[in-house]
Amino acid sequence: MAAVVIALGSNLGDRLANLRAAVAELKASGVTVQRCSSAWETEPVPAGQPFFLNAVIVGETHLAPLPLLSLLKTIEQGMGRTEGARWGPRPIDLDILFYDELSMDSETLTIPHARIAERAFVLAPLAEVVTGALPVLGRSAAAMLAALDATGVSRFGPLEDS
Repeated sequence: MAAVVIALGSNLGDRLANLRAAVAELKASGVTVQRCSSAWETEPVPAGQPFFLNAVIVGETHLAPLPLLSLLKTIEQGMGRTEGARWGPRPIDLDILFYDELSMDSETLTIPHARIAERAFVLAPLAEVVTGALPVLGRSAAAMLAALDATGVSRFGPLEDS
C-alpha cells in the first residue's frame, strides 16, 4: 500500500457536508483514511466567490498515482463538479499532495503538488496531520506556513463527526 496525502476543498453548497461526503467516498473506494485534519475556512483566490472549507487526509491506497487521480476526478464529478473557470467555485476539489516519496511531473499530474509551499489553505490543515518533514520537500508544513501570510485562514471545526 502507498501512503497518500489528499487535500479537499469546497465552497459551494453545504461545504462541511461536501468534505465529509468526499471522505466517505474515498473510504468506500478503498482508500484507508488514517487521519483527518480539521476543516479550515479560507478566503477564496480569486476573490468574489464564497469562502472555502479546506481539509487534508492522510491514508493509504493500493491505487497507483494516475488511477488514484482518476478516482478523485470521478468523486468530484459524482458530487456535482463541472468544468469551469480555473480556481473558480466548486462543490468539491480533491488533489493529491503526496504519494509515498514519489516525485513526478507530467502533463496530467505533479507530485508533490506544485504549489503547496505557496498555499496557507493547504499548509494549515496539513500541519495538523503531518508534523515532521514532508516527503520529497524535506521541510515541515508548519515551517512553510510560518513563512506565509495566513490572514484569512482559520480553523472552522472538526471534519469528522465526533
